[in-house]
Amino acid sequence: MPGFNAPTQNLNRSEFVGYLSCQAPCHDDIAALVALDQRSLGGLWSAEGYGRELDSPNSCLRILVHRPHGSQGGDSDPSMPSMDYPQSSASLASPAPEAQAPEAQAPEAPEPGPPEAPTLLGLGCYWAILDEAHITVLAIDPRYQRRGLGKWLLVNLLEDACDRTLTRATLEVRPSNSRALALYESLGFETLGRRRRYYTDGEDALILWQNSLKTADFRNQLHQHSSAAHRRLARQGWQITDQKLPVNRT
Repeated sequence: MPGFNAPTQNLNRSEFVGYLSCQAPCHDDIAALVALDQRSLGGLWSAEGYGRELDSPNSCLRILVHRPHGSQGGDSDPSMPSMDYPQSSASLASPAPEAQAPEAQAPEAPEPGPPEAPTLLGLGCYWAILDEAHITVLAIDPRYQRRGLGKWLLVNLLEDACDRTLTRATLEVRPSNSRALALYESLGFETLGRRRRYYTDGEDALILWQNSLKTADFRNQLHQHSSAAHRRLARQGWQITDQKLPVNRT
C-alpha cells in the first residue's frame, strides 16, 4: 500500500503549507487512488479499473500530491527563522573571570525524523479518442474542496490535451452540480446536449464541449487560468513545484 497520508477531518492552516505537485501516478498508488475515489466519488472505479487506466496509452491520469515543508530533502526552508537558545542569566550578569562557571554546552539538535508521507488530494483523467479529450474523472478530496485545486487539476489535464494536439474536450456533468458547471464554463465549456437518466439515481447528464483546444487564444486563456490558480494556491501557503514528488512506500 502506498505511503500516502489520509487527510484529517479538522484541517488547519499548517495543512496548507508545503509543496504541491500535479503528476502521473504509478501502480503502487492504486490503493490510494481507490481510497480517494471512495471519499469523493462514492466508488466509481475499482483497483482493476485504475490499473487499466495506468496501462492504457490513450488514458491521461493525473494526481495532486501535497508534501509538507522540510520533507523534500536538501536545504531547509530559507523563510523559516533559525532557532536561538536564550542567554543564561550568568552571561547577562558578566561576572568576574574567576567567578565564571564552566561554559554551558548548548543542547544538541534532535536528529531529523523521517520525512512525512505525502497526501493525495485529487485525481483527474481523460481518454484521448480520435481528436478529442473525453474527461472521465475530476475529483478533489471533500475536505480540500473550494480552494482552487479542482481548477488547477483541470487546467493541467487540458494543457496535456493541447500538447497531444487534440482539438476539443467533452464531459458529462449533473445539472444539479452548480459548482462543477461554473468551473467548466469558466474554461469555455458549453452545454450542447443531454443524456437522459444517465446517473444511477436517475438524474440526467449535461454534455459539455470545449471546441477550441487548438487555437492560440485558448492556449493564452489556459495560461492565464494557470497563473491565477497558482496565485490562489500560493496565498494559502502552498508552493507549486514541477518536481514529481516521490512517494514513501516503506
